[in-house]
Amino acid sequence: MIPTKELVLEAGNRVAPYVHRTPVLTSRLLDDIAGAKLYFKCENLQKMGAFKMRGAINAIQQLTEEERKAGVVTHSSGNFGQALALAANNLGVTAYVVMPSSAPAVKIEAVKAYGARIVISEPTLEAREREANKIVKETGAVFIHPSNDLNVIIGQGTAALELLEDYPDLDCILTPVGGGGLIAGTALAAHYFGKDCEVIGGEPFAVDDAYRSLRSGKIEDNTNTNTIADGLRTHLGDINFPIIKSLVSEIIRVDEEEITDAMRLIWERMKIIIEPSSAVPFAAVLREKELFKNKHIGIILSGGNVDLLKISFLNR
Repeated sequence: MIPTKELVLEAGNRVAPYVHRTPVLTSRLLDDIAGAKLYFKCENLQKMGAFKMRGAINAIQQLTEEERKAGVVTHSSGNFGQALALAANNLGVTAYVVMPSSAPAVKIEAVKAYGARIVISEPTLEAREREANKIVKETGAVFIHPSNDLNVIIGQGTAALELLEDYPDLDCILTPVGGGGLIAGTALAAHYFGKDCEVIGGEPFAVDDAYRSLRSGKIEDNTNTNTIADGLRTHLGDINFPIIKSLVSEIIRVDEEEITDAMRLIWERMKIIIEPSSAVPFAAVLREKELFKNKHIGIILSGGNVDLLKISFLNR
């Protein structure tokens, strides 16, 4: 079932006091390079550095008073753990975050700084889920999935809702595709508030499960995770995939060099820091210029939490 227009509007009002209304930046030079008019929604400037703050705050706000008292739990190696920790802190709710032992120390410290109780697990999805389930059983805390949760999905869509309020005549909005929460939420916002506004995803060739899922009609997995866009190494879920299947036009795949080139262009020309995952939709526009020629294109820059030591063009 596709969530209603009213649910998206309610989420926009609900999250507004707790998130930044992030700016929309433009660049004449990047427009000239792309052959289109580009509008970059800067969720890299969001609280905790990513769009995921929106879904986390919306999901917690939907809990009953009794559920809030018990707390919330998720498993995450980075951005959603930080988002849930900060959102819970803002709302006076206890947060438990299961993080793999392979998570960077800086991300573990960030989650801790936002006040969450951290549990370190073995670096496998099975181990993370096992630890999260254990916390749920022991504490009664409510599990909130990073991307396959309806309230999270609708919350993530508020970034596109704001973008369309500022620029209602967009022909298309592009987002990166990882777990599917952002593109599903964006598709809902475009469906209800755009004017024939398409939604297109960008995805690395190395982890193209969403591209294959859209073609096969069922959720596909990845056989490897070898991409610089570490935020896109997850796969779609059974809640967000039906929305994606119904409302997303297509997924464009890009290679690793195209991702780093797009990232570098944004860093150099727009003077803002984005993470590799954020560069993927811009890379998709540059790869398929004819598809977007002379159109008005919104691009969600999903986050700015980047490990500088892993960015190849900085180390040349």
